[in-house]
Amino acid sequence: MAPIRGAAVVAHGGGPTPVLNASLAGIIAESRRHPAITALYGARRGAIGLLKDELCDLSATDNTVLEALSHAPGSAIGSSRRELEKADCLQIVEVMRQRDVRYLFYTGGNGSMDTAWRLGNFASEAGYEMRVIGVPKTIDNDLAGTDHTPGYPSCARFFAHAVRDIGEDNRALPPPIEIVEVLGRNTGWVVAATALARHYEDDPPHLIYFPESGVSPDRLCADVERVYRRFGRCLIAVCEGQTDDRGGWFGAELNNLPGARDPLPANMGQVLAKLIWSGTGLRTRAEKPGLLGRSCSTLASETDREESWRCGEAAVRAAVEGHSGEMVSIQRFSDPPYRSTTTLVPLESVAGKMRQFPLEWMAAGRNDVTPEFLDWARPLIGRVEPYVRL
Repeated sequence: MAPIRGAAVVAHGGGPTPVLNASLAGIIAESRRHPAITALYGARRGAIGLLKDELCDLSATDNTVLEALSHAPGSAIGSSRRELEKADCLQIVEVMRQRDVRYLFYTGGNGSMDTAWRLGNFASEAGYEMRVIGVPKTIDNDLAGTDHTPGYPSCARFFAHAVRDIGEDNRALPPPIEIVEVLGRNTGWVVAATALARHYEDDPPHLIYFPESGVSPDRLCADVERVYRRFGRCLIAVCEGQTDDRGGWFGAELNNLPGARDPLPANMGQVLAKLIWSGTGLRTRAEKPGLLGRSCSTLASETDREESWRCGEAAVRAAVEGHSGEMVSIQRFSDPPYRSTTTLVPLESVAGKMRQFPLEWMAAGRNDVTPEFLDWARPLIGRVEPYVRL
């Protein structure tokens, strides 16, 4: 299909990542190569910018800025979790029509892919030709239709290093039980990657739990006591949304009310620390690196940064070639050595769908990962170097 001449807009949805700006840089760089794209705008604060026609011109961004941008965390154009009603979508289509925007690149997770799919449908119903391409992004790695999502390897790499370093502190002067609370609202992809911190038998994490497979308070305390008897300490990695055996959150207070789009328990690490201390009598401490895990560019995965840029480029090429209503997908075609390519999947097939951590990659006790997961994750995240031992 022939290119259509007009402007392009890129918008970000949901939480930032250490490499989100790399895909933005890829979109900017690739857009310059196509005369059909007459201008490129960034929507300030994502959907809010689309609604209010608050667009910044990205067309003149030079190569020096692009290189620096690709290494910057956060979102240079801002993001939003704004949920769009039908009236909002119709207003955005009208804004795009007035701006002669023919290409829309929407970067985000499963909620953002749903937004992109809906905007494409509303534009079509309004008789306005606008090609919409989704660009994958989420630290949670819960987006269907792709081997993994840009942002996940870097966040996972950060938390593997965090567990390694907190583990050294715990080894030197232990509160016997240490809990590290990891990002990840509903899935265990990030917390699973903390297993890459291990090199010796007694290296942390000693226990890893998954929200997909809840754990009872009694089982949790029994696991902790077993590890403590063996090593004299125990470091546990849990995600912020860890569930109990009833599907709840151990009685934790919620940051959002039940029924909200993303209900999230508050301070899961502290909740579990109190539970373990009460159940075992062992002094327990919790650490929560929090948003540092998705804003630390220093520990970003180079594979992640490079693939994020390529996803941005692929989105532009796909739209100019005539594709619409699709998302860029990363497909692994060699391992080892690890190599990947980009393809396209229908937005409808990924919109609003959550990919959970596979049960077959959990150890039999549901408190660790299998070697198969480590083989899958290692080329994305890179090596976590051990420290010297005397």
